[in-house]
Order: sequence, then structure tokens, then C-alpha cells
Amino acid sequence: MRGGYLCLLAAIGALAAPAAVRAGQAAVDRGKYLVTLSGCSDCHTPGGMLGASDKNRLFGGSDVGFGIQGVGVFVGPNLTPDKETGLGAWTDAQIVAAMTKGKRPDGRTLSGVMPFEALSHLTPGDAQAIVAYLRSLPPVKNKAPGPFGPNDKTSLMVSVIVPGEVYSALPSPPK
Repeated sequence: MRGGYLCLLAAIGALAAPAAVRAGQAAVDRGKYLVTLSGCSDCHTPGGMLGASDKNRLFGGSDVGFGIQGVGVFVGPNLTPDKETGLGAWTDAQIVAAMTKGKRPDGRTLSGVMPFEALSHLTPGDAQAIVAYLRSLPPVKNKAPGPFGPNDKTSLMVSVIVPGEVYSALPSPPK
């Protein structure tokens, strides 16, 4: 009888494991859908802000900063599971807090460039799905520079928002 009981437990385990794997894959797929829809890779992938994302370093950190006059320059960090330069050492709860509350594990508040106020409306399941997707990515070793204060010099390209009248006053490129 004992052997039959063990066989029954093994059979139940074999049936449950694929369901767990399917549930895990469903979360990863949902997370991928959400970050794709949200355009997260634009600010967190090299080349993303230049219209030529490096698919080999997806979510590996930007190479273009976003400048806010009088505040500084912010660069989309590495969101891959790399333990040294990405989110690999962060807990799931810390990643969710950064996404939805703008709070990093070190206590720093993220710049408003990161749309954490909009992401604060994610359901807990959707936030966890994004975490599952980010954890499924291959680690990319790339420490994004910054943040830079308003008086710091930067050596990377910077996207800056300027008032319309300033933009309109810029010289036209040569023809």
C-alpha cells in the first residue's frame, strides 16, 4: 500500500508541476505585455531613446539621459537581474515599491521622469507579473551613469524638454 501511496503522490506532483510552470510562464508573458505596452524599454534599453534599441541588451540601462533644467539628468537604469548593476540583488517587494511608489531600497526617491505615479495604479498581480518578466531576462552587466545634479557635467547624450518658444528660436539645420 505504501508504494501505491508514493506513486499517487508522485503523480499528483507531476501534474502540479506543469501547472506551476504554466502559471509562472503566464505571469512572465503578462509582464512582457505590460512593459511592452508601457514603453519601458524606451528609457531602460541602450539605444531606446534614439530609436534603435539594442535587443541584445534589452532593459540593460539607457545610454541617453533625460534632463530637467535646474534638477539634473536622469538615466534609465539597468532592470535586468544582474546582481551588481541591475535589479538582481533587489527583492520583489523593492522592485514593486520602486515601480509604484518611486522608492528605492536605499531610500532615495526616483525622479518624476519615472512614471511611478501612473504605475501606482497597477494591480498587485500586474506588478508581480512585471517583476516575473524582469527576472526572466538575461542579466546584462551595465551600470547606467548618474543621476547627475543640476551642476554636474555629463558625458552622455541628454534629451531635454524646452519651452516651445525656445525650440522655435533654434536655428534651422542647413539644407
